[in-house]
Amino acid sequence: SQVAKMKLKHNINPVLLQFINFIVLLYSLVTYIPWYILSGSKQAIAKAKQVKARPVNNKPGGAYRSVNSLHCLASVLYPGCDTLDKVFKYAKTKYKDKKLLGTREILKEEDEIQPSGKVFKKVILGKYTWLSYEDVYIKAVNFGNGLAVLGQQPKTNIAIFCETRAEWMIAAQACFMCNYQLVTLYATLGGPAIVHGLNETEVTTIITSKELMQTKLKEIVSQVPLLRHIITVDGKPTMWAEFPKGVIVHTMASVQAMGAKADTGNKQPCRPVPSDIAVIMYTSGSTGIPKGVMISHCNIIAGITGMAERIPNLGEKDIYIGYLPLAHVLELSAELVCLSHGCRIGYSSPQTLADQSSKIKKGSKGDVTTLKPTLMAAVPEIMDRIYKNVMNKVNEMTSFQRNLFILAYNYKMEQISKGYTTPLCDSLIFRKVRLLLGGKIRVLLCGGAPLSAATQRFMNICFCCPVGQGYGLTESAGAGTITEVWDYTTGRVGAPLVCCEIKLMNWEEGGYYNTDKPYPRGEILIGGQNVTVGYYKNEARTRKDFTVDENGQRWLHTGDIGEFHHDGCLKIIDRKKDLVKLQAGEYVSLGKVEAALKNLPLVDNICAYASSFHSYVIGFVVPNQKELAELARKKGFKGTWEEICNSPEMEKEVLKVLAEAAMAANLEKFEIPVKIRLSPDPWTPETGLVTDAFKLKRKELTAFYQTDIDRMYGKSVK
Repeated sequence: SQVAKMKLKHNINPVLLQFINFIVLLYSLVTYIPWYILSGSKQAIAKAKQVKARPVNNKPGGAYRSVNSLHCLASVLYPGCDTLDKVFKYAKTKYKDKKLLGTREILKEEDEIQPSGKVFKKVILGKYTWLSYEDVYIKAVNFGNGLAVLGQQPKTNIAIFCETRAEWMIAAQACFMCNYQLVTLYATLGGPAIVHGLNETEVTTIITSKELMQTKLKEIVSQVPLLRHIITVDGKPTMWAEFPKGVIVHTMASVQAMGAKADTGNKQPCRPVPSDIAVIMYTSGSTGIPKGVMISHCNIIAGITGMAERIPNLGEKDIYIGYLPLAHVLELSAELVCLSHGCRIGYSSPQTLADQSSKIKKGSKGDVTTLKPTLMAAVPEIMDRIYKNVMNKVNEMTSFQRNLFILAYNYKMEQISKGYTTPLCDSLIFRKVRLLLGGKIRVLLCGGAPLSAATQRFMNICFCCPVGQGYGLTESAGAGTITEVWDYTTGRVGAPLVCCEIKLMNWEEGGYYNTDKPYPRGEILIGGQNVTVGYYKNEARTRKDFTVDENGQRWLHTGDIGEFHHDGCLKIIDRKKDLVKLQAGEYVSLGKVEAALKNLPLVDNICAYASSFHSYVIGFVVPNQKELAELARKKGFKGTWEEICNSPEMEKEVLKVLAEAAMAANLEKFEIPVKIRLSPDPWTPETGLVTDAFKLKRKELTAFYQTDIDRMYGKSVK
């Protein structure tokens, strides 16, 4: 079974193991009845087994809807609040003096010189200071009015290019109120992509930070001829000699001061209507130049209505930690869900998230420890990192500690797969691991890419909370599906949200049909109010990816392949673009190969590659430094990190490990990589080889490793 496969291996004396199993059985029997009566888990087990979505008709390819919205899709969060400015005004009135946005003050910054000679910036941070709903509302009103003084007109574009922070959300709310179209760009997009986005949208004003202005923007500002105003959210930056003429730099505070003084009494503000564009979100995309997705007010509201329904008891007691890029639809939607339900949002960054994070000075506290959030969103890359770090620590424990941890881990896996809880294990064994994320997390939301079953199970077990796996695209305003909190199955993304419906369309080339048994399969199409308006200034691509049916319903063709299970939950099984036909005619799904090998301790990241002109798969691997160095030591190979990675001998050793794992994952012989290139450098968004959500950019990776591809395909393989 899947549970048996995911169990950890121990080395306990068989007789002792029998005794331990007997004690565990006794404990389970004694505690079962009081637990069953008191915990309310009867309902949870029953809910987990319920059908969650049904097709609206019996025809093959009929749309599936959540059982909670079979007759009518949900599209409005609060009655009458059909635009984002109305949603915020409603929340401000309801939660007036409650805390909304929190930021940690920097107490001290210092440079720390590493043994290698590199200099790392370290910070000591203080407590969170908070702005209330009322404070944020006033700041947003003033900022919106200040932008009008600078000449910003309703229904025109304004860009934000900034790290995730309170000022980002304040600027966004100001734009929603005044009906300015907010153009969002990832802080890690490359220079040419940023230039493309700014020039395509013809913005005259950009909101940014001192840090980004003096780095990323400095390099490209001369290539954006229409730019007139740069607004820095965190004080006045130092200018440089070649600063372009005609561009004025303001601080956010000075623009807010202008807005507070401005006489807006006579002017009727131009409020948005539901169909107006709220955000033009540039997606870094796994291919080519970024596309600007036009997202209307009603698209975002429908999306967050669907998401909020999947988080039980969402409300004023919740604290959300915001650290993913707000230019990503997952983070923006999650924060808007929180803002509309009275939750607090404490800001963070990947470099300051935990006590062990790279910017936190040893001995001082990371953001999760200080904030103790109850809700958190994460991309699989971050969860995979936590999983590997904890497992490395487990391997370093004494034999007794390691076996105790493994026994508890395997016992809890058995229990949660049956729908039971394990309070004793949680408080005695997993408490320490739980504290890595502050100790209070009750729901972890995961999106952006598929999460492996092993990592999902690990998060369930060690962090003692459900992992809500979601599936959505920028083009669907982030909404699609999310698993329900009592659904502890792995590898699925849940049922359609109440705001949308999903149908599967035949894809003949890949051999997927919505009449397949036991599960209907095909390309995933999402329909509903959350399906966006299309791509900015790209009519041809919009017509290709979006269609409208005879009822006027808008559908997004995702390019992902899914199957519906009997309970109405969706599983992503393939991607159209990932499918490569080998020379002999077999189809290889590169994503499937990567998923099977990505979770090996030896592998930090992997990209499979195949060509129709050849008969085998090759791969590029970012190895785990500690694991590969250990393997090299065992094999008697001496050398620097680069020499180890460039060694054909070590390539062969890693290939053996990959082949074993591929066989265990039931990959076909032709799907197993035959040659690999070990990369000494990790792939980060800064390198341009992965997106901000750490999805592989195949085109860029192919170009980067072209000489290696030629080498690997240049020789015949025995």
